[in-house]
Amino acid sequence: MTAEQGTEAHTEAPANTLRIVLVDDHAIVRHGLKSILERESDLEVVGEASTVAEAEAVVDRTRPSIVLLDLKLSTGADTEGLELCAELTRRHPKLAVLVLTTFVDDSLVVAAIQHGARGYVVKDVDTTELLRSIRAVARDESAFDSHASAAMVRSMRVQPEQPRFTERELKVLQLLARGLSNRDIGTQLYISETTVKFHVRNIMRKMDASTRAEVVYEASKLGVI
Repeated sequence: MTAEQGTEAHTEAPANTLRIVLVDDHAIVRHGLKSILERESDLEVVGEASTVAEAEAVVDRTRPSIVLLDLKLSTGADTEGLELCAELTRRHPKLAVLVLTTFVDDSLVVAAIQHGARGYVVKDVDTTELLRSIRAVARDESAFDSHASAAMVRSMRVQPEQPRFTERELKVLQLLARGLSNRDIGTQLYISETTVKFHVRNIMRKMDASTRAEVVYEASKLGVI
């Protein structure tokens, strides 16, 4: 039995349950993660995979809301996980990919964001922080542990001409960097959630970014936040 065949949801979960697929080539890691995650009433592991092909198949079939992805799969190239991340988010635009890996190389953190990941944490993260990160990316927010955040800062380089933002867009950017949801940003700025979404879309367009995590990263490099 393959990894992607081995774990599927057999009972109907509540509508607000976050459906998760685990992608890691070590069965013991997947089993450990599953035992941790399924202690939470709002989390359900609906599939597992150890290879790119298995991951694509199980995600297509189970339509999860989140994928926990290790960047290094089997004995393949180091870029295998990045390419899988890009493919999964291309096929399923609403899918949240959270990288959970042992690697914290600066270029990998940046590349993961550019390939569609919403967050990046290393495997020595504590359970509380992992759960917080999972729920954050499910809300379309970014999630980075201290290692990944430091890697992002170190990787900053001189950038092209800075996009022009309105005063309101700059305020929204600052709150995005704090990890606030659209609703919370609206509360802070006394505007509707719909208006916040409008500003976020404009910011993403100006920065040629496809995720909130990428917006925060690029804004940091430009010195906007």
